[in-house]
Amino acid sequence: MISERFRIDGRVAVVTGAGRGIGAATAVALAQAGADVVISSRTREQLDEVAAAGIEAAGRRAMVVPSDLADPETAAELADLAAGEFGRLDIVVNNMGGAMPVAFLDTSPRHMEKAFRFNVGTAHALTRAAVPHLLKAGGGSVVNISSAMGRIAGRGYLAYGSAKAALAHYTRLAAFDLAPRVRVNAVAVGSVATSALDVVMTSDELRTEMESRTPLRRVGEPEDVAAAVLYLASPASAYVTGSLLRVDGGIEAPNLDLGLEDL
Repeated sequence: MISERFRIDGRVAVVTGAGRGIGAATAVALAQAGADVVISSRTREQLDEVAAAGIEAAGRRAMVVPSDLADPETAAELADLAAGEFGRLDIVVNNMGGAMPVAFLDTSPRHMEKAFRFNVGTAHALTRAAVPHLLKAGGGSVVNISSAMGRIAGRGYLAYGSAKAALAHYTRLAAFDLAPRVRVNAVAVGSVATSALDVVMTSDELRTEMESRTPLRRVGEPEDVAAAVLYLASPASAYVTGSLLRVDGGIEAPNLDLGLEDL
């Protein structure tokens, strides 16, 4: 049965940024497919809810690790914690990231540096720490959450888009370095209905603008991304590495104008 290739029974996954949104939906999807899941973000209350209502409700074990993952060393510790708790590690989902839109002249070198550390540095730190455990388990899968803004151009996204583009190419390079036993892929995400879009989702005007500029005429849901991550984490994608899977509604340009003026 082809559906069996999407099962990950008995495997162990780490998902960062898992307190809500894409990370929470991904953690639940992996649990529903059979994995025990280590989840981490800053807020324990959110993690506890994901663990109880999502992972454990699916019959799997959850480990909650409240941490500030902006520190790459802290992110790296998750690999040993997962292997220590569950005896193995098979899947890493690097979902931490982000950077506020800022006009070009307001994008300081420090802002740019923080964007790269948060979006690329933490992903590398956790992946590097995870590799020995992935190899010990017989191989594994790393899935990075990139963005459509790493591919398309729009005003205000200099730091965020540059960092996500770097994460996309990091994915390609790491896939070569870690083949054949560890696969590394990424999902390039478009506009998804998470807390980051609260302002848009509560404004009929802004939401209509965003939907009208998206070929599929809707904003994505966290489960749209979670399904793609499950594919890349599971044996269903056993012959896929170094790939960037677009889950963006088909956009070829930003679907929201930030209103930044010409210099």
